Amino acid sequence: MTERTFLTTNHWGTYRAVVEDDQLIDMRPFEEDADPSPIGKGIVDALNAPSRITAPMVRESWLRDGPGACTDQRGKDRFVEVDWPEVEALVANELTRVRENHGANAIYAGSYGWASAGRFHHAQSQLKRFLNCAGGFTSSKFTYSFAAAEAMIPHVLGSYREFLNTTTSWASIAEHGELVVAFGGIPIKNAQIDAGGMGAHSQRAGVEQAIAGGVQFINISPLKSDVIPEANAEWLPARPNSDVALMLGLAHTIYTENLHAPAFLDQYCVGFERFADYLTGATDGIPKDAAWAAPLTEVPADTIRALARRMARSKTVISVSWSLTRQDHGEQPFWMAITLAAMLGQIGTPAGGFAFGFAATNSIGADYPLLKGGSLPQGQNPISDFIPVARITDLLLGAGKKAPFDGQILEYPDVKLIWWAGGNPFHHHQDLNTLAKAWERPDTIICNEWCWTPTAKRADIVLPCTTHVERNDISMSQRDPYLIRVAQAVAPPKNVRDDYDIFRGIARQMGFEDRFTEGKSADDWIREIYGKTAYSKGNVGDLASTELDNGSSDQPKLDLPDWDTFCDTGWHRIEPAKTPRIMLADFVRDPVAHPLDTPSGKIEIFSETVASFDYENCLGHPVWFTPYEWLGNATSDDLHLISNQPGTKLHSQLDQGAVSRAGKINGREPVQIHRDDAQTRGIAHGDLVRLFNARGACLAVAQITGDVRHGVLQMATGAWWDPDETGMCRHGNPNALTRDKGTSDLGQGPTAHTCLVQIEKYRGLAPAVQAFDPPDIIAQDQRSSSASGG
Repeated sequence: MTERTFLTTNHWGTYRAVVEDDQLIDMRPFEEDADPSPIGKGIVDALNAPSRITAPMVRESWLRDGPGACTDQRGKDRFVEVDWPEVEALVANELTRVRENHGANAIYAGSYGWASAGRFHHAQSQLKRFLNCAGGFTSSKFTYSFAAAEAMIPHVLGSYREFLNTTTSWASIAEHGELVVAFGGIPIKNAQIDAGGMGAHSQRAGVEQAIAGGVQFINISPLKSDVIPEANAEWLPARPNSDVALMLGLAHTIYTENLHAPAFLDQYCVGFERFADYLTGATDGIPKDAAWAAPLTEVPADTIRALARRMARSKTVISVSWSLTRQDHGEQPFWMAITLAAMLGQIGTPAGGFAFGFAATNSIGADYPLLKGGSLPQGQNPISDFIPVARITDLLLGAGKKAPFDGQILEYPDVKLIWWAGGNPFHHHQDLNTLAKAWERPDTIICNEWCWTPTAKRADIVLPCTTHVERNDISMSQRDPYLIRVAQAVAPPKNVRDDYDIFRGIARQMGFEDRFTEGKSADDWIREIYGKTAYSKGNVGDLASTELDNGSSDQPKLDLPDWDTFCDTGWHRIEPAKTPRIMLADFVRDPVAHPLDTPSGKIEIFSETVASFDYENCLGHPVWFTPYEWLGNATSDDLHLISNQPGTKLHSQLDQGAVSRAGKINGREPVQIHRDDAQTRGIAHGDLVRLFNARGACLAVAQITGDVRHGVLQMATGAWWDPDETGMCRHGNPNALTRDKGTSDLGQGPTAHTCLVQIEKYRGLAPAVQAFDPPDIIAQDQRSSSASGG
């Protein structure tokens, strides 16, 4: 037997796919990666598991009775196997019907999800290019990861992504820093992933470099594990959702004890005086001092004061986890963190200022040059309608409803068709039982998918697609120095296509194949993307401000190997920056020459623009708002549920694989509970428990610990939703319990981390988990036999 290896990449890293007898048998870590993620091995047994979709499928009722038939049977109905010509005609006819009868805005293809890391075989890009050729669609804006920040921070700094991508580096912190105050911690498990893939994991090494440099860490989180043990971090287990109150208490001490930096605030910021009136209570009679913050946060007032003084006398970085945006009024923590950092006056200096999410992904805090890679052109969407990404249920249940968003008034269209490619909303959305009811509204739901996820099971038409080990591609991330030539390792099942060929076939049916493909094969596009990368704006020295035409031979060029050499080698690494990155250093050095893209050109602690929106739930400066539900208004039976990112998968990807399953207990997700809370409720370690509230319920297995704050449960997201007839998830998806409400009228982001539940020992017979079972399928040969009367 001959063993062969192929280089491949996904969001959790680069691997050597090991193939024997045309079967994938292992995923070996890339030799350049000193800290590889085990997640990559999850594809090995999942690739050809019973959950694999091996042919086009149509829901039986839809195929028999047409669009809109028995929509309450989505997730329950049988599927009928069909061939590609038939499914192409079905999809083409349905797109035409919806567009002609209801308009292109009745097609929703916001299609959120991480999907493949490949630059060409990127499911959402392929879908959007196809639908733009077909007349357009209603889209979505922002991400579930940090939608509130994406809306808020441009009003404060002029951009969010720019400063997410240029966070002060760990190298700078290690050399010059003294203190990292981490709101939401620095969870290294999250750093296993990065959008677009990576050649080598570097986040752990960055944190360890800072530790070796003598930097001290404060972990402000309900989870002790949110900073690695090697940091010996001081743990302040503040109440969940109280971060802004704690920051205000810190700010009050810094301000009233004259520990702030008036010169910095005067030169680089606007609106501090108006914020200071709120901070001191001049506007509402309530000083936001440490004594005020203490009962809200359950952090002693003396501890708050001592930390404020320590921050003022140290070289301090304030890190805010992306998770802080996913709570009620999630716009406020990042705004308040920027304000607190501005008061310290260390922004733009080595190891000072603020950071958006160390360890949220691998690359935050790295020193790599920003790579602007080529990509598949999506074309222009002629439809202007969109929704904030997390408002999918509102869209489906509220046709014609008007909704505020970032100074605008949106009107939700009446959606008749949903097309999802490369994502699983029945994992990442909140209040899944209500989403399931809303999912019954459209006439047709189409899904490109390689396995029977909860979303695929609830589609009407399922188009089976390849995985990253079954196709060629090129992988690169804006924040990673590696370019990887992804090589096909194994052949896909006979009736499975990549997304490009799926859309190409339907485009042929609809008469615009040439416009969609431009006469190019997949390999042609991949080579073209590589060529564009060499010339892309922002890839050479200080050319970020220079207008470049991709591919123009007279423009400066990134030093990449030629295509054939790159293919032979399989990868290329761009050299790191010569000096450690310092966020906002240019602005602080010369704010006139390097102004921020805000109305004032400065940091807007008070935003006239935001104030002009006149929102009651998002004012013109950072404010403490009481969350809609939290431990501050809980009953004695309530606990606060933290549904953080899993350590054994990316969101719900590869949940059916061996790596994710190894993290489950008896096939279900674990839930961490503090020993005192468990004892009060008669729960023992390993008990099957039921979490519940008015929105839903799920089962899990109790894990008793002292490393989670009392009053808090921790249960990772990502379990494939597996509801019984009552809507209780047998598998353990916490989004059966979370509330589907926007962060505020400004950002309309998700608020999953504002969630109270109760927990009890499960007394009934443990139901079987059916999450990975495929639906009942009528195979082609059965269908043919039935039609012929055989």
